[in-house]
Amino acid sequence: MCRLFGLNASPNRIRASFWLLEAPDSLVHQSIKNPDGTGLGYFAEDGTPILDKEPLPAFEDPAFVREAKSVESSTFISHVRYATTGEKKIENCHPFAMDCRLFAHNGVLGGLDKLEAQLAGERSLVHGQTDSERYFALITREIRARRGDVAAGMAAAVRWIASNLPVFSINCLLATPREMWAFRYPETHSLYVLEREPGGLNRERPLHYVSETLRVHSEHLAEQPAVVVASEPLDDHPEWRALRSGELLHIGPDLKARSELLIEGPPAYPLILKPHGKASRPGGGDDARSPAWHG
Repeated sequence: MCRLFGLNASPNRIRASFWLLEAPDSLVHQSIKNPDGTGLGYFAEDGTPILDKEPLPAFEDPAFVREAKSVESSTFISHVRYATTGEKKIENCHPFAMDCRLFAHNGVLGGLDKLEAQLAGERSLVHGQTDSERYFALITREIRARRGDVAAGMAAAVRWIASNLPVFSINCLLATPREMWAFRYPETHSLYVLEREPGGLNRERPLHYVSETLRVHSEHLAEQPAVVVASEPLDDHPEWRALRSGELLHIGPDLKARSELLIEGPPAYPLILKPHGKASRPGGGDDARSPAWHG
């Protein structure tokens, strides 16, 4: 399972440090199962997306593991990618950037020929091999068609996918310089949100999260609020909440979190990943292409 992490501290720009752990249970060891790398996305002061992505396994790049990435932004997205096959190229690593937005995905889609046909002219937005980048291109197409309405564009894209494509999971994060959207569907993978008060649970501490794949630290969040979205709860704060299947969460520039249920029920064509990495559809044959484009 890929790991997603998103942080919104709007309207403030904060400094945060991201780095991979060197502990025995860290990505140094995890990366043997995660050969396609990791990435961090954030925004310059003028709103330009900045991507810092590494396509090599962490255990092959010790400097990448040890080096702290201390960056400044209002919104941040980090992603650790699990994949069964696929070339280790930077264009296949998350996050992706389109139309000054950042995006990362956790899951697998099938039926990519059908998805590419749906993209039409926006096929030119895709530079790599992943289903994830094509998923983002579809969202971008639908946002453009709705004159920049992100929520409406995401709703149109995910509803079309759920009705027309084989789906294992389409959990995702999308960010602009001051806003963030998180979507979970179906129940295959979890996604959690925490509306973190200044100083956290004890009202006096900076943000400092340590997981198996990522460490994040921000002194600024000892005094400022933030909203955090992650694949699993990152501390013992009692207010971590799991998103429902089909729920779209919007974190605005005022840090207000609002959500709506976009899809009820399972995908029309659910995918099941087998232990050896192939994907199958209940009642149908194997879809061998799906794992090759694992997000």
